[in-house]
Amino acid sequence: MPLVPVPVPLPDLPGSAPAAVVWPASAQALPGGDLAVGGVPLTELADRFGTPCYVVDEDEVRARARAWRAALPDAEVAYAGKAFLCRAMVHWIEEEGLSLDVCSAGELELAAHCGFPAERIVLHGNAKSPEDLRTALRLGVGRVVIDSTGEIARLAALVPAGARQRVLVRVVPGVAAGAHAAVRTGVAGQKFGLPVAGGEAEDAVERVLGQPRLELVGLHCHLGSQITDLDPYVTAVRRLVTLLARLRDKHGVTFPELDLGGGFAIAYRDGEASPDPGAYARRVGGELALRCGEADLPVPRLTVEPGRWIAGPAGVALYRVLAVKRSGNRTFVAVDGGMSDNPRPALYGVRYTVRLVGRPTAAPARAMTVVGRHCEAGDVLAEDVPLPGDVRPGDVLAVPAAGAYHVSMASAYNLVGRPPVAAVRDGRARLLVRRETLDDLRGRDVGV
Repeated sequence: MPLVPVPVPLPDLPGSAPAAVVWPASAQALPGGDLAVGGVPLTELADRFGTPCYVVDEDEVRARARAWRAALPDAEVAYAGKAFLCRAMVHWIEEEGLSLDVCSAGELELAAHCGFPAERIVLHGNAKSPEDLRTALRLGVGRVVIDSTGEIARLAALVPAGARQRVLVRVVPGVAAGAHAAVRTGVAGQKFGLPVAGGEAEDAVERVLGQPRLELVGLHCHLGSQITDLDPYVTAVRRLVTLLARLRDKHGVTFPELDLGGGFAIAYRDGEASPDPGAYARRVGGELALRCGEADLPVPRLTVEPGRWIAGPAGVALYRVLAVKRSGNRTFVAVDGGMSDNPRPALYGVRYTVRLVGRPTAAPARAMTVVGRHCEAGDVLAEDVPLPGDVRPGDVLAVPAAGAYHVSMASAYNLVGRPPVAAVRDGRARLLVRRETLDDLRGRDVGV
């Protein structure tokens, strides 16, 4: 039986988003206190692959990719690879008919190595290196997102004579959205994009139109991350259509594409809100059609870039308890991972769900703080979470909603090595990314 019941969707009201559950849909409670994901017990995975370890439910990834394709059949859905990318993920995304959003030559080369169609790749980045741009042109990416005026001439100079590179201009519509100040990218005063309000966006468009080797096909914006409701996207559409109308009146051009980015929230704890793709299609797609009609503009093809929404709920992190101790009035549970495999709590103060798996217990739950093994007081994975009062060294703890921005942001702090990633499906598990070993780390140290 499922661990958590599927929530009843809330009415599609302005600004509302349905509550979501944190475990993959395949999660099942097993006798003896264990939990299975993709038909495989989590303690079996912890024993087989060691801990810390990340588990990804392949069917959950695919189902979430399909949800966006079904909601927006005429749009382009580009998976944001920065959330989590490996060869298997590239293949899953390609097989489900999605495009791919990358931010570096490294992500681009990985996609190309896997045979991902280059015309379905979008290259982002506020400070693309010459290698990033050369790689994009060599492989023939479908879109390059211009993020600054200086990038326009640099990119145009690299385009071969007789060729044209399709580009989007990233604009800042002045819409504040996102769960933390560090991830709000739709307002001026941060490093991404060109503000609409100050005229920089229109200036960039004019410059791109003056470059014969660049083909401007539309605008791009990204409002932030972990956005729980749809109102900010609706506001952005209104401001961007107004901008498109001004550009039409000034330059006599209309653009076939509009990329509204991603930033869709997921639930890290039961009951938290997560936007629904169908509601997004109705409200945001409907607003775009309405405003374009009022402005006598053709409706551009919409692009969305879900990353966390697809990968996050499909992942579960597994840790083994190393120590339990009290300090003052708090109980600390120290595990064998930490900020090296999940820096998000330290960066953004993210709150997670934690569950003991692998043994039954009748001990009453108490508030405990799960901490990592690293030499930082801020190495906290989950603060004041309910855990059984008899939690002890050797226990396995599972952290859901761990599929995005964990492994992709991992480091080798304290030279512990990054964790492995295993995929589960239909009762079977396979290794996708092996554990980073001490030999790997020593092999990079070539000095004397």
